[in-house]
Amino acid sequence: MERVNVPLSMRGSVSLLGERLHLGEHSYDLRLFRRVLLVSIGKASVPMAQHVIETIGTLLPLSGIVVGSGTWAAPDGIRYMQGDHPVPYKNSFEAARASLELMRAADEETLVIYLISGGASSMVETPLDPSISLDDLSTFYERILHSGLSIDKANILRKHFSAIKGGRLALAAGPATRCTLLISDVPVGRLNAVGSGPSLADSSTVEECRQLLMETPALARLPESIKEFAMRMPETPKHLPEGRAPSVCLSLLSSDSLIEAVKPLVTAAGYRVVVDNSCDDWNYSEAAKYLVDRSIAESMKGDPVCILSAGEVTVSIEGKAGTGGRNQQWALEVARLIDGEQGYIAMSVGSDGVDGNSMAAGAVVDTTTWRRAHAAGFHPEVSLAAFDAYSVFAALGDAITPGPSENNIRDLRVILANGRSQDNAKTTGQRIASSSLRKKIYDTRIA
Repeated sequence: MERVNVPLSMRGSVSLLGERLHLGEHSYDLRLFRRVLLVSIGKASVPMAQHVIETIGTLLPLSGIVVGSGTWAAPDGIRYMQGDHPVPYKNSFEAARASLELMRAADEETLVIYLISGGASSMVETPLDPSISLDDLSTFYERILHSGLSIDKANILRKHFSAIKGGRLALAAGPATRCTLLISDVPVGRLNAVGSGPSLADSSTVEECRQLLMETPALARLPESIKEFAMRMPETPKHLPEGRAPSVCLSLLSSDSLIEAVKPLVTAAGYRVVVDNSCDDWNYSEAAKYLVDRSIAESMKGDPVCILSAGEVTVSIEGKAGTGGRNQQWALEVARLIDGEQGYIAMSVGSDGVDGNSMAAGAVVDTTTWRRAHAAGFHPEVSLAAFDAYSVFAALGDAITPGPSENNIRDLRVILANGRSQDNAKTTGQRIASSSLRKKIYDTRIA
């Protein structure tokens, strides 16, 4: 589907007409500049960078850094680096140093293009204060990852300890003209949270950061260098200098794109569509109960209904975790809630093709999943408590494992429910349709 396809979205938003570079409704006269510097970071970094490089061609000298998670044969003038994810380490530190060095070479005759997508926060990172070691910052990231904080709040913390995030990468470019293209993995409208906002002025504050450090149980015990710097950390940049032309920020894809791509599929299959994103950033168990309750209430109206919910749920991990991620954790909790019911199928998938530390993007469940897990020798309630949902789904054949998608626009949760007033023949037919439809929905996600 075009709406969730990164190359097609880039082609529809970035083009060259004569000597003007068009970015959505904005454009730059390239005659104002002597060269272009490119920084592309995140899970969609390669397809985003490829299009910009092909578009500008030889019109202006172009050099840059692309940081992603796979392999890529970069063209001349572009340095490709692999960043660490979901916790930064040596690769991410090296990528950060290289990116800052590139930005310091910019001047007023430079156009800098930032391409930021989900995963960027950990792929390029270096501490703002040299007293914070690589190990200490990695430990800090790991604690944030397991804290149960929403991505917005997690990125407030990351911004204030980073020499890259919260606008500091853009600040390093001095008087250059800057434009930013985003593939958003954060709540709609919060653009300076994507990748922790390396190229955009920051709206969060030191006070918010310190409050989160004090209020989050998982962050009670941190390395001394982190705690010491928290007492004297400066504000992130609230304003960035303009270059020869005004700065531009354009969001190409977001979680809304997932919803809009899936709607026609479920409508064509005979389902009434209900979109409910209100549990975005909720704890996985609360979000599961809320959406199951919503699906039950909607099914009482008589017709088959599909609940669509985009965004992310949170998981707070205590102690050693098993294998899984937030999508599979939500799905297994839904399996518990609908166990023994009739006419429900649910699915949760990550748009990046990877869920937590597992091989899966998510999982699909129905009203038999919980019992099938017991029959296969699992105690699914124990798997939930141990954050080990992937082991269950892999054994049952219900894990969704397409591999990385080179995209990241948050997660999609789907519940298909038969109308409670339908007769048995109708219910059986809808159940079959539901099983076929779930593959179509996931194929849309990776299109």
